[in-house]
Amino acid sequence: MQFAPVQEAEKFLADNPDIEMFELFILDANGVPRGKLLHRDELLAVYKTGRPLPSTILGLTMNGDDVEDSGLVWEVGDIDCRAYPLPGSLTRMPWRQIPTAAVQVSMHPTEGLPATVADPRHLLVQVIERLKADGYHPVMACELEFYLLDQKPDARGRPQPALDADGGRPRSTQVYGLRELEQIEPFLADLYSACKTQGIPARTAISEYAPGQVEITLEHGDALAAMDQAVRYKRIVKGVAHKHGMQACFMAKPYDHLAGTGMHMHVSLADAQGNNLYASEDPAGTPLLAMSVAGMLSALLDSLLLFCPNANSYRRFQANSYAPLAPTWGVDNRTVSMRVPGGPANTRHVEHRICGADANPYLAAAAILAAIHHGIRHELDPGAPVTGNGYAQATELLPTDWLTSLHALENSSWAREALDGEFLDVYLAVKREEHRQFMAEVGEQDWRWYLTNA
Repeated sequence: MQFAPVQEAEKFLADNPDIEMFELFILDANGVPRGKLLHRDELLAVYKTGRPLPSTILGLTMNGDDVEDSGLVWEVGDIDCRAYPLPGSLTRMPWRQIPTAAVQVSMHPTEGLPATVADPRHLLVQVIERLKADGYHPVMACELEFYLLDQKPDARGRPQPALDADGGRPRSTQVYGLRELEQIEPFLADLYSACKTQGIPARTAISEYAPGQVEITLEHGDALAAMDQAVRYKRIVKGVAHKHGMQACFMAKPYDHLAGTGMHMHVSLADAQGNNLYASEDPAGTPLLAMSVAGMLSALLDSLLLFCPNANSYRRFQANSYAPLAPTWGVDNRTVSMRVPGGPANTRHVEHRICGADANPYLAAAAILAAIHHGIRHELDPGAPVTGNGYAQATELLPTDWLTSLHALENSSWAREALDGEFLDVYLAVKREEHRQFMAEVGEQDWRWYLTNA
């Protein structure tokens, strides 16, 4: 784990004399940024000696509750664990009213114990290092979909699309619609500007399959750097949307009758010189690509909870919805889980289409890369690629419920070895507590179904 030198902070302070506050954040296993707001005169000490954060900060539920079974609460007295800044993460947040910058931190390998074992970025670093030791340098990119919602619900208390620039509310689905992008141009202008300020390579914007649904692609690159960018990009989208009176929603399925939101993960392997090891004139790629796909398919059930971490995640899996339902692969086919896109030979890669937009990019990438490594080491065969409608040809379906995926990860010997048993102990404790709380809550659907009918 490499941390940023103090000179990086000194230069930033000299170049940005107007910045008053610094938002220090760490990403927990749920992908929720947590941290502190620091004054300008506190920054250098963070780079020199780290910043103490409570051990519980990386063992919380989605709602911020302590999880006693995580091993990070009473057993260790909620001890302070020291976190240090990541290189290149100190950047301005131009959407904030008070001049503010952000700095991302990660737990120190030794000074951060016991919380270090629960740091999702550490898990990804471990997986990448094992791949590199065998001569494989992973290259990745994220495609993140999201909804732009009104900050106020509709008359029935439900989320509704944000108003467009003309003052209307989008009601119809216009996939790839250009007018839809034109109507959110003020938001997009500030979003691209903020991404440029933070060094995030935001590229193509697309109007997606539902009113108010948008996707913006990010440039591919070193896997760890790409996931860092995805994490910071989500924060930018939410921050800029809030500035414009909107709410950016990365929930996997915010509406039952409209498209879900996914996080497609693009991945390839390079050699030490940066040459694409999947590159081939064959549209299906190289034998190494085939083994990688086989590995991802073989570990798909065991790692599904990392791709679809929440109860709502599984509402996204519906037939003919472009959300995959089965452990399948194909060439330039959007009805399968692992798609090898077309294009020039040197761009050959795999698009992993399982993750919801609610997944933690670090954990999703770690599971994908660990599975690829497994497929290569064991020279697995993915079988023939699917041609045509993958939904109709599926012979084995993925589970569509949270608890089955939780049990699959819990009982996976592969995951315990490939993804660090200590991390899984904390993560599974959090997910078991979330499942307990979710199932214990009585809400509108219960009343609608059972209040008078039972």
